[in-house]
Amino acid sequence: MALQAFTPSEPLTLGVELELQLLSTHDFDLAPQAEDLLRETTKHTGAWDIKPEITRSMIEIGSSIQRRHAPLQAELRDMRKQLAAAAKKLNIAIAGGGTHAYQHWSQQKIFPGERFHYISELYGYLAKQFTVFGQHVHVGCPDGDKALWLLHALSRYVPHFIALSASSPFVQGQDTGFDSARLNSVFAFPLSGRAPFVRSWEEFGSFFDKMTATGVVQSMKDFYWDIRPKPEFGTIELRVCDTPLSVDKAAALACYLQCLCRQLVEERPFEPTEDDYLVYTFNRFQACRFGLDGEIVDPKTKQRTRLRDDILRSIARLDEHALDLEALDATQALRESLFDGNDAHWLRQLRQPARGAPLPLAAVVEAAARRWLD
Repeated sequence: MALQAFTPSEPLTLGVELELQLLSTHDFDLAPQAEDLLRETTKHTGAWDIKPEITRSMIEIGSSIQRRHAPLQAELRDMRKQLAAAAKKLNIAIAGGGTHAYQHWSQQKIFPGERFHYISELYGYLAKQFTVFGQHVHVGCPDGDKALWLLHALSRYVPHFIALSASSPFVQGQDTGFDSARLNSVFAFPLSGRAPFVRSWEEFGSFFDKMTATGVVQSMKDFYWDIRPKPEFGTIELRVCDTPLSVDKAAALACYLQCLCRQLVEERPFEPTEDDYLVYTFNRFQACRFGLDGEIVDPKTKQRTRLRDDILRSIARLDEHALDLEALDATQALRESLFDGNDAHWLRQLRQPARGAPLPLAAVVEAAARRWLD
């Protein structure tokens, strides 16, 4: 299969996808009711969409094409409202978060569908372990060459989005010590991690042809890279974020990415090189493990910086772009969240209060479901 041409799209347009947990209101474990919820929301209003994910306790919602923070936030809130009403009829709850705190992968059921059964047959138990929940953000690009340039330029900022969105400290009843344990499940797939350092769409087409010739790859969907091009949409897709606990934070993260892309494209503060990836895996691990308290290495200066401080400096540089894109509310919300802590921090504080006995994990999940409704 040849790589399709890159479809031009309006630069800096946004599309947001959120994978969500479906919960039993009895014990707040995952509930395999995706098919029921999809039927209940068939006639939803609005331009957004809803579709199944790999296992039956998950759904994915996707925004329409957006350009500004306020309309994106309003659409995500409308999605939440309609989904909550449908879920209430089915006596289930919905929550964000990158992992469910105590579900067991062996109990999950693959959603019926050709693509999902293919993944299950190919990857075995990893398919069920992929019951994790992320936010994906698409950014419009005018052509394939510019898309690849932006993809590589954003590699330095991948730890920002991991740390800001991290909401998966618990896995199968245990505190993992990671702020984003979700990405450990993604790492297990052989075609995960970083994209190859190619700079032109023609060169990327040659790489794609070699991969398909091996039989390892059939389509772009087989790449689970942190950032990947989506030629059919005319976008690059950032895939490292955990699903936040609120739709407002999801909107803020998307618009932070939009502002960052505008700054990179217009100012071109550096030219990405292969050497940018020398510290990529280390920086990524630091963000997953320690969140905002992690340390990252600048690939050019080789200096270590606290991740929280690097994000603060980055947001400060974006004020002009945020003003032009009407995203100051989004960047300010993220700036304030740096001092409050990310969602993983919130979940841990709920689980282990300063005084008193630990809160049962079912109560933690229930609180997350309530927060998603706020």
